[in-house]
Amino acid sequence: MGASNVASAMQTPEAYAEAFSGLEKEAAGRELAWLRNLREKGFARFSEVGFPTLRDEDWRFTNVAPIAQTPFRLARNGRGVPASGEIARFFMRGAACTLVFVDGRFARGLSAAGTLARGVTAASLAEALAKNPEAIEPHLGRYLNIERDAFCALNTAFIEDGAYIHLAKNVVLEAPIQLLFVSTPRDFPAVSHPRNLIVAEESSQATIVEDYVSLGGKALCNTATELVAGDNSAVAHVMIEREDAEAFNISTLRIQQGRAADVASHSVLIGGALVRNNVHPVLGGEGGECLLNGLFVGGDRQHLDNYMLVEHASPHCGSRQFYNGILAGHAHGVFHGRIIVHKDAQKTDAKQTNRNLLLSDTAQIDTKPQLEIYADDVKCTHGATIGQIEEGALFYLRSRGIDEASARRLLLMAFANECLDRMKEGPARTHVERLIHEYVAGVTGVIASEASQAAVGERS
Repeated sequence: MGASNVASAMQTPEAYAEAFSGLEKEAAGRELAWLRNLREKGFARFSEVGFPTLRDEDWRFTNVAPIAQTPFRLARNGRGVPASGEIARFFMRGAACTLVFVDGRFARGLSAAGTLARGVTAASLAEALAKNPEAIEPHLGRYLNIERDAFCALNTAFIEDGAYIHLAKNVVLEAPIQLLFVSTPRDFPAVSHPRNLIVAEESSQATIVEDYVSLGGKALCNTATELVAGDNSAVAHVMIEREDAEAFNISTLRIQQGRAADVASHSVLIGGALVRNNVHPVLGGEGGECLLNGLFVGGDRQHLDNYMLVEHASPHCGSRQFYNGILAGHAHGVFHGRIIVHKDAQKTDAKQTNRNLLLSDTAQIDTKPQLEIYADDVKCTHGATIGQIEEGALFYLRSRGIDEASARRLLLMAFANECLDRMKEGPARTHVERLIHEYVAGVTGVIASEASQAAVGERS
């Protein structure tokens, strides 16, 4: 389909105007002037620019026409809350609590409250807006750049619910908080716009896990998270996308780091039809450290896009980006990583690495590591590799009596474990490890079956 035909087939912003008008009359916090203004600015920006196209540099490898051409409707009412048995299988063992959001809205009856340390708030954003809006106003919408990204603008227009996490000064949360987002099947293509706000005050520590799953049906989850890491805080954020083959997921994590703040972002993409993972940390305080660590594993015709934008705005900060991709079938992966070192960010130490394995002749990867340096006393490196499973290593394992499927699985897990090894021991890592093992086993099983069928075809 040509570019002009794609553009004409796309849903125009006007298609979302009715939903926006209805939301304004019913949404949580509609009586708050600052929140109404924030929503209006978001919708005005989306109305101005519409969905991104391949002509937009930040989206040059990802065609969002399948999203733009689908007449999504806002998932505010309809199917109702699923049974607890449908949801409990997605829970993470060892979590301090699990907050469940069904089609973007908090489901208290499905959540596991747990016991949180004094000074920790884990709640619905809609409830926080109703009970304590003065705690939300200084942060919500302050960091996310709606001018840069139309999906962020659209999310901002439809702010209603999501998670609100607050850690008081010096609080250390030992067990992770799981935020479980569930998309449900409906009789129409449904869209939800979860908005999350995580505020970690000075010297606090926590691990937050955002986990995206679906129960079937065509759905779009367009989510945005603003994470504020105060001075000397240590926050680990884990994003897991494991939705089904009809799901679309666009997620943005915007991180604002204070002085000597240490933030680790871990992303795992193993599901969905079209997925875009945006991570945008700004190291705004001197001495900050940031780790962006990711793994994306795709097969069939999945499209998995990772867009990293790291901004060094203060001196003596360090950042590390490590993303590994495993692609089979006709899957298409993208890694677009940018590091911007601003003029005042002297003594910056930044590294960016993308490694990819292609398991079929039809799998595809687009990788674009990028540096923009405006300071003169820095140490920055970047690089990317694309390859296949080493035949020598595969032969070695086969010569030791290991069948081919098991040998491939071992080699792929060793590659995936590079991501796991950068995560701290604990329930979040155990949870991710189990999911990766299950998915990689499935991918290698499909590859072995295809190879066997091909061999039979050749003999016949």
